[in-house]
Amino acid sequence: MSKAMAYLGLGANLGEPIDTLRQVLHDIGHLPGIEDCVCSDFFGSAPLDAPGPHYVNAVARVHTTLAPLNLLTELQRLEAQYGRLRTADSVRNAPRTLDLDLLWYDNLNLTTPRLTLPHPRMSQRAFVLRPLAQLSHDFVLNGHSIETLLIGCADQQCAPIA
Repeated sequence: MSKAMAYLGLGANLGEPIDTLRQVLHDIGHLPGIEDCVCSDFFGSAPLDAPGPHYVNAVARVHTTLAPLNLLTELQRLEAQYGRLRTADSVRNAPRTLDLDLLWYDNLNLTTPRLTLPHPRMSQRAFVLRPLAQLSHDFVLNGHSIETLLIGCADQQCAPIA
């Protein structure tokens, strides 16, 4: 089976976010069908359109033999393992123990009830773009460079964590 490259968004703002992200990166790297899990630095960011503590965010690049929906299933299984509850009445952008997003998968455009690729809001989020720029400074999304997209997010607080 051929390998695809995917970018994953990671975030947490409840419990011990840095420890959680370190552990889940280890777990992602050991999923069947995942190879070469490389992570950006961790970034701190204020929640967007929601109350709660600041987030710790990162982006990971993986090579995978998993199909996009299978990869999403594995990410959601890990979220549940780390205490993430998904219910019909879940508040969007609410504080969480772990948030894993499939951001981009081998330049695929996909829209299903469960998954849209590329992630529909990644171009509007500094906490995705800044770590992504570390992994792929020449990344282009919908014809726009990361540098151009970051200009549109200049008002969002997002800084590397020392």
